[in-house]
Amino acid sequence: MATPTRRVQPVRTLVTLAVLVIALLGALLAGARWSDASLTPKLALDLEGGTQIILRPVAEDGADVTADAIAQAIDIIRQRVDASGVAEAEITSQGGSNGGTNIVVALPGQPDQATLDLVRESAQMLFRPVLTYGAPTVGEPTTAAADLGTPVDASDLAWLTQDVLDAYAALDCTDPANLTGGAGVSGAADAPVAACDQDGALKYVLGPVEILGSDIDSASSGLQVGPTGALTNEWVTTISFTSAGTTTFREVTTRLLSLESPRNQFAMVLDGLVISAPSVNSVIADGNAEISGSFTRESAATLAQQLNFGALPLTFEVQSEQQISATLGSEQLQKGLLAGLVGLILVALYSLVQYRALGLVTIASLVVAGVIAYALITLLSWTQGYRLSLPGVAGIIVAIGITADSFIVYFERVRDELRDGRTLPAAVEEGWRRARRTILASDAVNFLAAFVLYFLAVGGVRGFAFTLGLTTLVDLVVVFLFTHPLLILLARTRFFGEGHRFSGLDPAALGARSRYVGRGRVVAAGARADGGADGQPEVASDGRPAEPDPSEQDAEPRRLTIAERRAAELRAASATAHRKDV
Repeated sequence: MATPTRRVQPVRTLVTLAVLVIALLGALLAGARWSDASLTPKLALDLEGGTQIILRPVAEDGADVTADAIAQAIDIIRQRVDASGVAEAEITSQGGSNGGTNIVVALPGQPDQATLDLVRESAQMLFRPVLTYGAPTVGEPTTAAADLGTPVDASDLAWLTQDVLDAYAALDCTDPANLTGGAGVSGAADAPVAACDQDGALKYVLGPVEILGSDIDSASSGLQVGPTGALTNEWVTTISFTSAGTTTFREVTTRLLSLESPRNQFAMVLDGLVISAPSVNSVIADGNAEISGSFTRESAATLAQQLNFGALPLTFEVQSEQQISATLGSEQLQKGLLAGLVGLILVALYSLVQYRALGLVTIASLVVAGVIAYALITLLSWTQGYRLSLPGVAGIIVAIGITADSFIVYFERVRDELRDGRTLPAAVEEGWRRARRTILASDAVNFLAAFVLYFLAVGGVRGFAFTLGLTTLVDLVVVFLFTHPLLILLARTRFFGEGHRFSGLDPAALGARSRYVGRGRVVAAGARADGGADGQPEVASDGRPAEPDPSEQDAEPRRLTIAERRAAELRAASATAHRKDV
């Protein structure tokens, strides 16, 4: 009994793809009609220009600004800019004319006033006690409002008024807009505040400020020292407080030690976001605290850097603010697009020369891939603030070759099966089975390279990696949902199915000498399903006209052994000579 095979439904697959493409384009058109979407992608700084702000960091006590403080300030500004939805911003440091170091912030396009204000604001480090915490999403508070009364200290639950709990319940820390930081989310120093974890994983209600960043003398990270003086394998961050900070911190830890969880925790708040909220397990009387937990070397060092930044509060003086022109401009963009067009034309010409009418499938597939990629990039520009840079354009151009390579692998596999004597429908299915593994492996390597490059690189290289990875995924969608189903349908047509010499799938032109049609019957290459190459019926191995078995016309034939293939070729030659004699 024959093994049942899954019936391929190419029309349904093509309709599914059409629905997806229409949905993408429909979303863009709807956004352009009723929202602020555009039908063209936003451009990055190198192609459109934007606003440049030069900031001079100044320490409040007049001390020198360290390189670590500059690096942390850049990280804070980048966090603000990224959370505000501005992509492809450039934030760097440069030597200033005053002998110090300036921070240069270049924002593409026309940033709004709120984003510009976020860039200019200084960041503060504050210590607040934890009153309660919970999941980051919007929801009803699990803590009841306190009775009206005067709080006796910063940890008193009397701070949990209904207004505070309502603000906590409405806070959504999964929304990037609430992770921008800045003075707008820091709250008043003498009042409770609802705040987000810097990663958006938790949200808190915090009591009034008890310790300032200026009360920190220094912070460092390293391996924990055990009771015997030996180093352990646990990474920790240590803090040393100033004289005034030591006194205050001793009082705070004395109070927190006696409280239940989570009120025995204190939150370190940098730029309005909680960077750590350790619990107190002993009174810190000497001003030297150690924070332990699930730290890695990098996370412990990052926390120490953040605390040192808080120990040296910075304000930013705006040295200049001006509009800047595109570093490359529309001319370079036009050249990039022209290069892509030339590459597309060359691929199309090669496909038509090499594959004849089958090359039209390549061209159609590239067009579909281009439409999907354009729609996705434009949609990301609207919804995620993505901006297309010149390296991103280069990634799209490279993707033309990657996408065409997938089609070539598939077509060559189909041709190989035709050379082995299979019918076109069987050759398409067997060729797809063999090509699919190669295509998946190739695209997986390309996507992995783009993924690693995106997260390890900086600047414009990330734009190249992003579009390369995106178009690699588009290539898979097009090959699976368009190219393969379309070729199945074409194999059922007379032009391709009978191997027309301009189809690109002519068995005779491909070097096939004979074709197996079932039950020991073979025909010469180029013979049609309803007759021989010269219009005569197919001839069986005994010289009699052979009627094709309908049950075997679409069945996948087994591969012939070498002996069977040679015998089949001899029988085909004999049959051809017999027809000529007649």
